[in-house]
Amino acid sequence: MCKRYHYLHAGGSIVIGETTEIIGAENILASRCNSTETSDKLYEAIQRFETEIERMGADMRGGNPSPGNIAGGLSTIEEKSLGCISKCGTHPIQDVIGYAEHVPEHGLYFMDSPGNDIECVSGMAAGGVHLVCFTTGRGTPTGSAVVPVIKITANKFTYSNMEDNMDVDVSSMLAGTLNLEQAGEQIWQEIYEVAEGKLTKAEILGHQEFSINRIGPSL
Repeated sequence: MCKRYHYLHAGGSIVIGETTEIIGAENILASRCNSTETSDKLYEAIQRFETEIERMGADMRGGNPSPGNIAGGLSTIEEKSLGCISKCGTHPIQDVIGYAEHVPEHGLYFMDSPGNDIECVSGMAAGGVHLVCFTTGRGTPTGSAVVPVIKITANKFTYSNMEDNMDVDVSSMLAGTLNLEQAGEQIWQEIYEVAEGKLTKAEILGHQEFSINRIGPSL
């Protein structure tokens, strides 16, 4: 997000989530934590998840767990994680909070939450998040019964095939006709309009998916 319109600079708070989405790149996020205590919490969240996965006889780092990601060209879970963490900018991480835990104050936070889309969004809503920006490459109609969910894609084929589900199309970045700052401004404008009352595509179509974190890991 460009600095001019960055919501952290405007006094807001940001929560990023899905613990499964940072496996293999957690050291990079840890280097951005504001204290050793916070980085330790991040590593502990990863360790808890991987310990549970190993108990079930699976291996998160042995390959990419999603057929869709493999079909999309990703080779490893680490490669996917590098893309995921790039979405949260460069600001320091203030703290690592538990699933559905209240967001304490202004700044950037990581929520230890499932990789399941709907469970993650529900946890963020329970923590006090007012609006979700959901990036998707292959496309999803995910909405929420509690908060507006803005769907953002940089895949021109996804947008053309699912325009009725996508709120923001920044695929022109890949064509070289839209730069990062311009894309950030486009997303920020959508955030502003939704905050002012504009309905998201999910709200218009009546997508109100809701699910909470279950006992056991969710990929």
